[in-house]
Amino acid sequence: MKKILIVDDEPDILEFLSYNLKKEGFKIYTASDGEIGLEKTYKYQPDLIIADVMMPNMDGIEMCEKIRSNKDFDNVLILFLTARSEDYTHIAVLESGADDFISKPIKPKLLVSKVKSILRRFEIDNKKTFYCHKEVELDIAKHCVKVSGKDVPFARKEFDLLKLLISTPGKVFTRRDILEQVWGTDIYVGDRTIDVHINRLRDKIYQDYIKTIKGIGYKLTD
Repeated sequence: MKKILIVDDEPDILEFLSYNLKKEGFKIYTASDGEIGLEKTYKYQPDLIIADVMMPNMDGIEMCEKIRSNKDFDNVLILFLTARSEDYTHIAVLESGADDFISKPIKPKLLVSKVKSILRRFEIDNKKTFYCHKEVELDIAKHCVKVSGKDVPFARKEFDLLKLLISTPGKVFTRRDILEQVWGTDIYVGDRTIDVHINRLRDKIYQDYIKTIKGIGYKLTD
């Protein structure tokens, strides 16, 4: 049974989400702010965390950053709830290490579909557990990357993006390919977010490992 931790300061939201996800067979835990959410993450080791952005004591983004800084939680998925539609809010939650987000007001069927999709996508992505190309080694099971034999820390989406590129060196991945396979088809991510993540990868591996194909996308040099 998959375990889901719901973190929100609104009791009605906690009750609504818990009810709809329990019906689908998930084990549910709840927390009313980021501090309690962090404590329960350590205690229960959930498969997925659904968190609000704006909360007292510790907001969702700070909680997410703390979780992502701990390697013990590399396989914990994080889905944000956001009432804001501004691009910068969506970029902020993704750059904090979140895997996806869903906008309020929440529709039960969409929520359940999103939760099942993100859990299924994670399981499919992790069937092959190890990639190696030139001086870069990527271990999915351990969620670690080595460059020239040294461990290099990668945020969740940086890791997923490198995993996509290293899966087929020499193949050109279009921006659409990257959006769909790294962020999913039901989420809006702008070109700036992709560029930021590509630049971070280049800083962490070797600049010439990732080649820009002008007007098309990117590839890992073969």
